[in-house]
Amino acid sequence: MPVCGIVTDRRLSDGMAVHQANDEYVAAIRDGAGLLPLLIPSTDAPLAVDAVLQVVDGLLFTGAPSNVEPSRYGGGDPRPGTTLDAARDATTLLLLKAAIVRGVPVLAICRGFQELNVALGGTLHQHVHEIPGRLDHREPSGVSLDQEYAPAHPIRIMPDGLLARLSGQKEPMVNSLHHQGVDILAPGLKAEAIAPDGQIEAVSMPQASGFLLGVQWHPEWRWAEDPLSRAIFEAFGAAVRGP
Repeated sequence: MPVCGIVTDRRLSDGMAVHQANDEYVAAIRDGAGLLPLLIPSTDAPLAVDAVLQVVDGLLFTGAPSNVEPSRYGGGDPRPGTTLDAARDATTLLLLKAAIVRGVPVLAICRGFQELNVALGGTLHQHVHEIPGRLDHREPSGVSLDQEYAPAHPIRIMPDGLLARLSGQKEPMVNSLHHQGVDILAPGLKAEAIAPDGQIEAVSMPQASGFLLGVQWHPEWRWAEDPLSRAIFEAFGAAVRGP
């Protein structure tokens, strides 16, 4: 069975560093994409990129509570209390660039979507909801997980893009659990879907030699119940397995 590497977060639990990936990602890769999930730790000294790419056939870059360190894209200092994950930044940004160069299939979700843009030279808004005319893309607080991950707004899928071809959809509803978002789109990336307020919600890279899709929402949540989510994981799995 082909192997999909899933990059983990590095968090503190009882004062100790742990490497974590939500089970929803693992299940979606195993059952939705038909791949063998393999967790990749975000260590203080990042694992050698070549060594990682030798043992995986595809890569999933997950969402996370942490933000990409703004210094990685020339942004202003983060506000006090902002959750960062320097070990993950050091791991993912190098791994993303190397995977794309080598044609390794990549699926990037939420934080992973933002990492993709930063790795290729783009920038981020740190607080999208404070931009005049933009929606509040953050998840509601004090609600159940089902309410947190419930469909929040439609997206307009570009008719000539990868997402349109693999899903056949035009304006599906998606969930929304982010406060950062793409500001300047990285060179080489193409917008695949747009929120009603103009915020970029999905990207591809037409010049990439391998499958590459980044989405700002969370298709892993109850993926089997949503046609767009099923299409994304099925297409990713097919790309990893190859012809």
